[in-house]
Formats: sequence, C-alpha cells, structure tokens
Amino acid sequence: MTEDVIIIGGGVMGASAAYWLTKMQPGLRVLVVERDPTYARAATALSVASVRQQFSHAVNVRISRFGVDFIRNFAERLGPAGGIPSLGLQENGYLFVTTREDQAEVMREIAAMQRAEGAATEVRGPEAISARFPWLNTEDLVAGSFGPRDEGWFDNMGLLAGFRNAARAQGAQFLKAEATGLRVENGRLTGVEIKGRGLVPCGAAINAAGTRAAAVMGWAGLPHPVEPRKRTVFVIDAPNARHPDAPLFIDAGFYMRPEHGHWIIATVPEGDSACDPDDFEPDLHLFEDVIWPLVWHRAPGFDAVKVVRHWVGHYDFNTLDQNAILGPHPALPNLYLMSGFSGHGLQQSPAIGRGIAEHILNGGWQSIDLSELSVDRVLAGTPMLERAIV
Repeated sequence: MTEDVIIIGGGVMGASAAYWLTKMQPGLRVLVVERDPTYARAATALSVASVRQQFSHAVNVRISRFGVDFIRNFAERLGPAGGIPSLGLQENGYLFVTTREDQAEVMREIAAMQRAEGAATEVRGPEAISARFPWLNTEDLVAGSFGPRDEGWFDNMGLLAGFRNAARAQGAQFLKAEATGLRVENGRLTGVEIKGRGLVPCGAAINAAGTRAAAVMGWAGLPHPVEPRKRTVFVIDAPNARHPDAPLFIDAGFYMRPEHGHWIIATVPEGDSACDPDDFEPDLHLFEDVIWPLVWHRAPGFDAVKVVRHWVGHYDFNTLDQNAILGPHPALPNLYLMSGFSGHGLQQSPAIGRGIAEHILNGGWQSIDLSELSVDRVLAGTPMLERAIV
C-alpha cells in the first residue's frame, strides 16, 4: 500500500512532522521509520535541551518564539493524547558575555532586532551583570546579553514522547526498521527501501535522519553538507558554587547551566571536525585541560569541582553555515529536508515540524516564512551565518 508520506528518522524532528501532518490532515497515511526507538544515541536524547530567543537572524528568533510558547503550553497544545502533563520549562534565561567592545556593539544591534520580534533581551554592562549574578568575575567583561524570560531548558524526552503519542493517536505509524535506499523515477521519489519490507511506495518523503542525513541524500546521488560532530558533556559537582537561579551561561570557550544541584558544562573541541556516526568515545581530557581553567577564572567558586558523570552526543552539523536546511530539494521536489540543525534542533522542532507539514500539504511556507533556510542557499553556496553558535 502506498504511504502518503514516509519520514526517515523518528527523533524529535520526525515525530514533530508526523504530529503536524496528521493534525492538519486527518486520515493522511504517515509512516515514520526509526532504526533505534530506544533513542540511546539519538541527538534528541543526548541534547542539553535548552531554548533561547538570542539568535542573530530574525527567522530563527521567530522559530524559537513559537517554540517556547509551544513548550510552555505543551499539554494544552497536544491535549490528552500527548500524555505529558508538563515539560518543566525552567526559565533561567541565557547569558552571553564578551570581553570585546566590538562584540558588545553586535550584541546591542542583535538585541534590538530580537526585542522587535517579541523577545526580552537586555544588554547589560559588567556592573549590572555582577549585581544580578554576584558569583561571576566581571572585571574583564565589557557586556553581556541576557534573556530574562522565554529562555531556559526543559524535558527533551517529554517533548519527543508527546509528539509521538499524539501523532500515533492521530493515525501515524511508527516502524522500528532501517531505511536503506530511495527509488527515483523521472525526477520524482517514488518509494523508500526499508530493511525487511522492501520498497514501500510513497507520495513524498522527509529526510529527518539527523547525523545520517547526508547518507540518505547520497542514495539519490545528491550531496548534502551535514556531518556528525562529537560533543562531550560533563556533569560536575561544585560545592562552593550552588546557584540554582543561574542562567545558561556562554563565555569564550565553554557554556554551562545548573542541573539539580550540579552543573552541565561543555566546550567545542579545538580542531572540531567530522566524526564517525558511531563514535561515542568521550574526550575526557577536555574538562581538566580546557574547561576548568576558564570556568575558575570566570567564577571563583568553581575552585573545587568533581566530574560526576559525562555523556557524548552528536550535532548534525551543517558545514555551510550551521543553520537548518529545510524544504523540498529542487532535484527531487517530493523529498523534503529537516536537517543540519547544528545543536539547536530540539527547540526548533515545534515550528519546523509545522512548517514542513504546511509545505507538503499546501505547497509553501505559511505560518512562518522559512525560505531563508531552504536548500536553495546551500546549492548556491550562500551561507546564512549566525553571529554566535552555541
């Protein structure tokens, strides 16, 4: 039997698309193919699970404005079928800091745009930062960009489970299997090869395969600038630095946030490059060699720390500009992309899933114009770079 839409990848992006498709068009045949429904190594499960408004492109701010409202009101949005009473949104905010005046000017420019989009971003001087967060060393800071509301962190697996539950209740099918190929005839995708099932015909397909998205495009002979990048995340105990009201804090060389009496902390490794999609070996030296000296300088209370656990996750890293690649591919107009989120996919999934569903069902972007994130810029080699990547 022909499926209307086959979604390759059942993480938060694939589940969101399935939810929105079946919500917008009841009775639509949607099949989600996921190779590992335990999600043990999925980017969704291994995310730091945060949401922010502080992006330098308005389209990303709009995506997150919708996202944070959806996350805050998740149970109401999905109804009883979602089965998740709350995502526990913790709105401690984000704080980006800088020691450079030129970057402070950029902060002020971007914050004005964010406020025009409805965000509450404030750019503060070192004295104001110290007054709000007295545990920080602000002596060498010039400015900080702080979002006092609509930014923080939430339950990542609750978001995924809610989308899956509601999509299933609306008729979507989730299949534990591995997609292995695409059938293309006369410039159209006609089916997806699924291990154990053979060729499954479809009207359209969505590539939501995360770090393996490039391999999926390779089945159709199409290049795709997305690769896995490894991130080792540490959970540390700092008994002299108990600050449960701390924001997600981003400084040169690291980011951190509080988590149940501990801290989650990570860095981008020097020489960051593609890794094997099955490489989950932690880079344990990063904490002592790179992160701890930087944290201790910025927050003297981190003089005594202990790593209590760690994990490794992967970014589906867009090598062109670290922004999402969305929508139909011009070479295969019924193959849609949800790819290349480079670490901010979880928070974007509510709006992106809605946008992809609207495009498939109505032929274009509707609620939010996502055309700036289309495949066209990739094919033209024209990056849409964010000024701060987290």
